[in-house]
Amino acid sequence: MSQYSSVSDGADRTAGKSGPKTERGRRTLRKLLDAAGEEFGLRGYHEAAISHITQRAGVGLGTFYVYFKSKEEVFRALVADMGARTRHALSESVKDAPNRIEAERLGIRAYLEFVRTHKSLYRIVMEAQFVAPESYREYYRAFSEGYRQQLTQAAARGEISKGDDEARVWALMGASTFLGLRYGVWQDNADIAAVSEAAADLMINGLAPRVKKGDAL
Repeated sequence: MSQYSSVSDGADRTAGKSGPKTERGRRTLRKLLDAAGEEFGLRGYHEAAISHITQRAGVGLGTFYVYFKSKEEVFRALVADMGARTRHALSESVKDAPNRIEAERLGIRAYLEFVRTHKSLYRIVMEAQFVAPESYREYYRAFSEGYRQQLTQAAARGEISKGDDEARVWALMGASTFLGLRYGVWQDNADIAAVSEAAADLMINGLAPRVKKGDAL
């Protein structure tokens, strides 16, 4: 794993479980989680049904209960799984970045691209704050912990300035969250390259005026 990549629990890790031991079990779990993502993303938690999840997954109702005890449990597992998959996608996108600044730039674009192809992410995660608040907090805590470590290490290498990494991480995560909502969900035809470049410029250089060539000092 690159020094600039994100910490990932793995796409098949579920909340509170180590996961199935066999390849067949892992494939079945993946089907159930993907089907749950479609069902919760389309109908929302309260209107979603376990029977619809199993139909989408192409498995029997009894199979569902081998992996999960209830609709709430599969929802919590789905939130954890979505977090792991998002972190993995970002990790892959920045693994070859030469430094932290470039990793930030690549990460913003990768996040917007990921959201566009996983639009149910926002509905599910936002709903989690009411349905499964502990899973909602853990979703962001897991992101923030790995991210904070990366900023601290980058500062030690002299790639970025030193500062309050905890506050920085939550500010950066907040910006990315709303960028994804605006340009990944609401306006999915916007130029991702232009948006991510503008966002990266703000995150990297800030709002302070800059001296241009020829300007008086």
